[in-house]
Amino acid sequence: MAEVKKVFPDGFLWGGAVAANQLEGAHQADGKGLSTADVSPNGIMYPASEDPSELNLYHKGIDFYHRYKEDLALFAELGFKCFRTSIAWTRIFPNGNEAEPNEAGLQFYDNLFDEMRKHNIEPVVTISHYEMPLHLVKQYGGWRDRKVIDFYEKFARTVLERYKGKVKYWMTFNEINVVLHAPFTGGGLQFEEGENKLNSMYQAAHHQFVASALAVKASHEINPEAQIGCMIASMTTYPLTPNPDDVFAALEQDRKTLQFSDVQVRGFYPGYMKRYFKEHDISFHIAEGDEELMKKHTVDYIGFSYYMTFIATTDEAKLKEAAEGNLMTGVRNPYLKASDWGWQIDPKGLRTTLNTLYDRYQKPLFIVENGLGAYDQVEEDGSIQDDYRIDYLRAHMEQMREAVADGVDLIGYTAWGPIDLVSASKAELSKRYGFIYVDRDNEGNGTLERKKKKSFDWYQRVIATNGQDLS
Repeated sequence: MAEVKKVFPDGFLWGGAVAANQLEGAHQADGKGLSTADVSPNGIMYPASEDPSELNLYHKGIDFYHRYKEDLALFAELGFKCFRTSIAWTRIFPNGNEAEPNEAGLQFYDNLFDEMRKHNIEPVVTISHYEMPLHLVKQYGGWRDRKVIDFYEKFARTVLERYKGKVKYWMTFNEINVVLHAPFTGGGLQFEEGENKLNSMYQAAHHQFVASALAVKASHEINPEAQIGCMIASMTTYPLTPNPDDVFAALEQDRKTLQFSDVQVRGFYPGYMKRYFKEHDISFHIAEGDEELMKKHTVDYIGFSYYMTFIATTDEAKLKEAAEGNLMTGVRNPYLKASDWGWQIDPKGLRTTLNTLYDRYQKPLFIVENGLGAYDQVEEDGSIQDDYRIDYLRAHMEQMREAVADGVDLIGYTAWGPIDLVSASKAELSKRYGFIYVDRDNEGNGTLERKKKKSFDWYQRVIATNGQDLS
């Protein structure tokens, strides 16, 4: 049997990924308004609070807003080809519905992208990442109200036009499918007693689909050379047993994710979802022209996060053996180890996911989140020996290389949290992902000193060899 060459393509985009609300800090600097992330005291997946005493660690972040030059210099030293970040909606339109954008907010991202260009780092920008103006939640009920589409479109067109010569890669919404799992995080939804939650979540999702199509349309009009994609939280599901009921349960579980990429990539609601809506008495308004818009303006590539896989079964007893996950849970897989936070580690599942998505859509793929959250210990000599992180990333990169050899068109890979930032799930800093350690604790105390971990040198070597040296 001939040996298959396993290499990453020339021009592969190696880098790291963050979200504005998890590292910028400066939560009301230069005219910025309050966002949904600002008022979630225990992490952005939890219900909102407007008690200022409960404002969370996102307000401080790691002060990237003032230290971005220092941090980008470190990313350049790592050899980053790209850096994924997001634009805080509330820096551009503090309440979300202003007639004119906030120039100070626009200028900050001008400065950020200019600095990235100095280091030959390609910006990869998410338009909306787990935050929206709090005013739009209070005034309109979040994404359940169709008016929010107009506000988002104005925001999207503003940034697409402003940065058309600076940003080539865009994504419309971060992990858009999370609106079903953490509706406040994903859609600014707060429910009243007796409200049909599924109806509201799917109405919000539909409005986001329309908004995403409008952003794609705007991007193609403003800069045909740019690429704009969707972004989903992708978690492949295995059946617990060969029992056909378990196999179909796994298919149904995966479809809860794939429906979101189906609409944005194929441009229409699939038949299985129409059946699901009928069987669960889900009804939401689709305005005239929505379906034509979604069909005509589909995304250029598929961005996705990958942290774990799940197990599906119809066995009620087994369903109680839950494995923890980022906003979602599933039956524990006995063949997998888990992180400090209970996230099951499945490198080969990444190859499966890549092949599944590429077989389904035949569109370029971009892994825009993957990483290991862990407790890092600073040794007496000041070093951070995070071999566990290296082992995790190496195993996933080996499977990425296999997927490329399988024929998958993979654009790039941005490791989540290349510098320690505030965790999305708990609004804490003790859950660290970075190649760069930041001296700040869960109470917001610390010097903010940046310190390289052992994984820094390792990832630097990976990038320098285009993924050939993973040792």
